[in-house]
Amino acid sequence: MSGIVSSLYVQAGALNAFGQAISVIQANVANASTPGYASQTQTLYALPEDVALGYPGGVMAGEVVSSRNQYAEQSVRDQQTALGGSTQNVNSLTNLQSLFDVTGTSGISTALSSLYQSFSAWAQTPSDGNARQTVLTAASNVATAFQQTASGLTSLAVNANQQLQQTVSQVNTLVGQIQQLNTLAAGSNGNDAGLDAELNAAIENLSQYVPVTATKQPDGTYTVMLNGQTPLVSGTQQYDLTFSLYEPDNPTYQNAPPLAQVTDGNGNDITSDIGGGQLGALLNFRNTVLPSYIGDANQAGSLNTLAQQFADTVNGILTSGNISDASPDGTVPAVPGVPLFTYDTTNATNMAASLSVSSTITPDQLAAISPGPPEVSNGVPLALAQLENPQSSAEQFNGESYMEAFGDLASQAGNLLNQATEKQQVAQSALTQAQNLRQQESGVNLDEQAVSLVEYQRAYEANAEMLTVLNQLMQDTINILAPGTA
Repeated sequence: MSGIVSSLYVQAGALNAFGQAISVIQANVANASTPGYASQTQTLYALPEDVALGYPGGVMAGEVVSSRNQYAEQSVRDQQTALGGSTQNVNSLTNLQSLFDVTGTSGISTALSSLYQSFSAWAQTPSDGNARQTVLTAASNVATAFQQTASGLTSLAVNANQQLQQTVSQVNTLVGQIQQLNTLAAGSNGNDAGLDAELNAAIENLSQYVPVTATKQPDGTYTVMLNGQTPLVSGTQQYDLTFSLYEPDNPTYQNAPPLAQVTDGNGNDITSDIGGGQLGALLNFRNTVLPSYIGDANQAGSLNTLAQQFADTVNGILTSGNISDASPDGTVPAVPGVPLFTYDTTNATNMAASLSVSSTITPDQLAAISPGPPEVSNGVPLALAQLENPQSSAEQFNGESYMEAFGDLASQAGNLLNQATEKQQVAQSALTQAQNLRQQESGVNLDEQAVSLVEYQRAYEANAEMLTVLNQLMQDTINILAPGTA
């Protein structure tokens, strides 16, 4: 009789174990498409069997083991960070390149070309009032083109500031979600596969904005570090980031555009530590790329330098000439030329934005006479027209013509965009590969789950049948042993 009871106990335990295994398989199938979910496996272990000592043997369900591979998870996060950064770079640099169009019918290059043409036309008829007015109009268009480009760059800086604030807020929001999920995970002792999936999905989402590393703790919570150094969340403690604008101490250029800064939960400047993701790309664009054009506390900016040197060169040629000659008897002196362009001389980072044609100059004040010797009646407009193809270093900008120098600025923006586009394509491919490898490691394989389900169902059915037989055998035994029976 005791043997039958022991057998019943063994079969009942097996049914319970197989039932739990089937439940785990069902959960896997149901969550096959759930973001962050890793396939779970119900472990089984054999119970000791020793009839003499009263151990009936059998099987029991052990712990449910997750197939999550933290190395595969981190690889996906790293590639997500790379893709987030390169995508942001493409977006930012596309807007930048549009300000330096050298093929269209507007902009600095077109305005410069028109100004050079007006100089050549003026040289042919140096005393013609219409030719002089055309020069003033063309010069005003050049100034306007520089102003518009500088204004466009300033707008990009303002937009970048807004995006930085929004991105930091998004990072803090996601970190807050992780902190809340950590609180729930700590209460479940780390055994909730659904919570673990939500946590990993949230961390992966966060990784597109900033480079993060995540370490799972024994209680099921995750410690998330920015770039492996700055804590964002630890257990149930959250550390928010803060965005601000600041001006460096002891600036070389006063009144320059400020720079962007991100500080951690303790107020430490971590701007230089954020080297990837959307936030890192935005910081690089705002603090490195844009200042190279419009300047900051330590540099004037290439656009400002180009505007200043062009204006100074044109003004220098005009003021070296004369508007009219001296009288033969010397009683009336020659009238020297006057500057054509003006700009803010007090702020090196505002030269392009403030470039304009002098408000006091009139067409008849454009000096055409080169005093020589020998005197040349159209020497000044000839020299100005020569700026299109300069022959001396005094007429050049860093060894190039001003058109070529502007072309370099455009080329710089275009090259940065091309590099970002290539990196975006590589990052997308690398992310897809990392996700596929992770799927192989810890994703739900429906074919494997189907095979396991059939296996456990058959085992369950076999044990259920065995249990039925044992139950009938026990009933028959009881009936045999019951008093009053034959």
